[in-house]
Amino acid sequence: MSEYVVSAQESNVTIEGNIVDGLQSLEYKVQRGQIDVTAIGQETFVGMAESGLLKVTGNLRVRSLCPTLDALLLEPVPTAFSMVATLVRAGTQIRQIEFSEVFLDDKSFEMETGGVGVTVYNFTAKTVRES
Repeated sequence: MSEYVVSAQESNVTIEGNIVDGLQSLEYKVQRGQIDVTAIGQETFVGMAESGLLKVTGNLRVRSLCPTLDALLLEPVPTAFSMVATLVRAGTQIRQIEFSEVFLDDKSFEMETGGVGVTVYNFTAKTVRES
């Protein structure tokens, strides 16, 4: 078994130090800006030029609603916040993922027959650090 298998039930996400209740999942992606270099008359690219820009995007799926995130999304002037995911296995913290200067982009709500409501909050962060 890998030492990095973590428990979703034991792990948590906090926003400005407050635990996000009803969290179903956290997904994020770090993408490096790059440009394909091509040549006339060739079907494949010749190489890549990296801009060095890292873009961090992701989403939180929350069972029903999260008043804290709703309030942040609906502020007249967007406010940056910090978010920390603490990944735990068998009661031991395995990794901490810190997102800085997070902004909410949008949210969507879905509810299926026989299920519960789930709100998906999409975000962009300036940086992400794993330790």
